[in-house]
Amino acid sequence: MHRIAWQELPSAARDAVEKHTGPVDHAETAGHGVMSHLACALHTASERVFVKGTRLDDEAAWMYDYEARVTRCAPRAPRVLWQVEAGGWLLVGYEFIDGRHPNLSPGSADLPRLVDTLTAMSAAPWPEGVRKKPLHVRWGGLFPVDRTPDLEGGSLVHTDVSALNMLATVDGVRLFDWALACPGPDWADSAFAVVRLVHAGHSPEDAEQVACGVPAFLAAAPAAVDTFAHALHAVWASRERADPLPHRAALTAAARSWAAHRGLIRA
Repeated sequence: MHRIAWQELPSAARDAVEKHTGPVDHAETAGHGVMSHLACALHTASERVFVKGTRLDDEAAWMYDYEARVTRCAPRAPRVLWQVEAGGWLLVGYEFIDGRHPNLSPGSADLPRLVDTLTAMSAAPWPEGVRKKPLHVRWGGLFPVDRTPDLEGGSLVHTDVSALNMLATVDGVRLFDWALACPGPDWADSAFAVVRLVHAGHSPEDAEQVACGVPAFLAAAPAAVDTFAHALHAVWASRERADPLPHRAALTAAARSWAAHRGLIRA
């Protein structure tokens, strides 16, 4: 996605933001990890603020409002500070989180902190009044219809627990970019994390052991986790076929490894 710099925004949009932040000294455009037309850290005399947004006539503009509404209810997420529409742009200001992407490899000191965050996330209900297709509908056609109850749930599920969407801070692991969140089982994010852990070098068995540190995942019915693992592999395999971006082959392989470990497909 083409990304513009702060100074390229219409003056009306910048003025509306500065009513909340005060004068902006300078801005740093984000390099990776945020699919937004504008994504930058604003530096003012008193603070740093992360801003993301798009043009109001962008067909995906609704997702920025949706993400902000979900983020306000999400645990371990940055605080939503303000939201403005001006100069033809929709812009959302988030708490600036200072940290590094966590290390998910075997033996990392970040793993207990990841489990703590996943445990907090598992307790968050889906926010009332925010409409989004639940996980079992999003993945419709990728699992047997009679297994639908396995993926039903009313919890707030991030669905994209990549290390690139996390920051390890002095207060633990924080999670951002909630645009793909949807309702689902309380253990779903921990299951999503299993594939990320395999991708980071864990065996499927060891990745599941890490995830079992989350009480919700430990209590999940094995058959339901099987349905999830089989469907997730189908999701990644479909994405790789449709749009074979460089990172997708390794994630598909990790998902395949987990599904094979559970006896769902051949390795």
